[in-house]
Amino acid sequence: IAAIILNATFVRPAKFYLNGFTNMPHEKYYYVFLCFVYIMTVLGNGLLLTVIYLVEALHTPKYMLVFNLAFADLCGSTALIPKLLETFLFNKRYIVYEACLSYMFFVLFFASMQSWTLVTMAYDRFIAICFPLRYHSIVTKPAIGLMLLFSWVFIVSIIAPIIKLIDRLSFCRSLVIQTFFCDHSPVYRLACNDTSINNIMAYVAFLTFICIPFVLIGLTYMCISIALSRIASGQERLKAFKTCSSHLILVAIFYLPLFGTNIAAVTTNLQPNVRMINSSLTHTIPALLNPIIYSLKTEEVLSSIKKLLPLSCPVRVHQSTGT
Repeated sequence: IAAIILNATFVRPAKFYLNGFTNMPHEKYYYVFLCFVYIMTVLGNGLLLTVIYLVEALHTPKYMLVFNLAFADLCGSTALIPKLLETFLFNKRYIVYEACLSYMFFVLFFASMQSWTLVTMAYDRFIAICFPLRYHSIVTKPAIGLMLLFSWVFIVSIIAPIIKLIDRLSFCRSLVIQTFFCDHSPVYRLACNDTSINNIMAYVAFLTFICIPFVLIGLTYMCISIALSRIASGQERLKAFKTCSSHLILVAIFYLPLFGTNIAAVTTNLQPNVRMINSSLTHTIPALLNPIIYSLKTEEVLSSIKKLLPLSCPVRVHQSTGT
């Protein structure tokens, strides 16, 4: 009878409670640090987006991808950090059920977009090095535009059902989410009815947005390595490899912390505060570093930034020498 009553009772909560860190000393300093990270992320990615938009020489397929990555970084950080700061710095830990699902959707969507943009960037490098004479006929603006459009539609088609499936769950026990945002797994595990389909979809998302992209990028660089090994000159090999260095750094910054956090969660008994710090840094630091890497390691971007700098300095020098 208890089971029948339980199955007949469907509980949708008005709000969840985000627990965040527990008994962590000076935790507000960490939130201030995340605030600084967010400000620098907005400035860095905003600058990169502006430079690519204003400089016509950067209106190329390669920089369409860079633009998309910077946009995903900016939106992903904006989806996560301001709400996180509002929740814990201002102690507004209750979040409305619908807002929680929206929060979850946008954080997962833009993180997935970052992952698949890195795959498309690997494809760009693969064609540039393995088929250099055909690069401009294969990697065109329409082709890259279609690939990016497909990525956006594909990701929405996976993430939207994952979020929608939470609507079928009944939350008749605890409503305390044991993390710092409305993450998928900590939310659906609070339900008191069958969550097997949610668990399957969590694995599907992990494979689709983390494992498969990483494997595809790895296979791409295996092909690139084979192509480079056939180049006689070591200097030419180094020159070709340097064109991939920025992308390889982005891949390492994005995927290694993700895999490290997930492996550590499975293999060791991580203290909850440590797990949340790892997770929050994994979500925020790549978006901060990506524009810095592209600005410092890419001569085209550096020279474009110099072109856009105000030209008032020589005028001021001229005026001062004349007085």
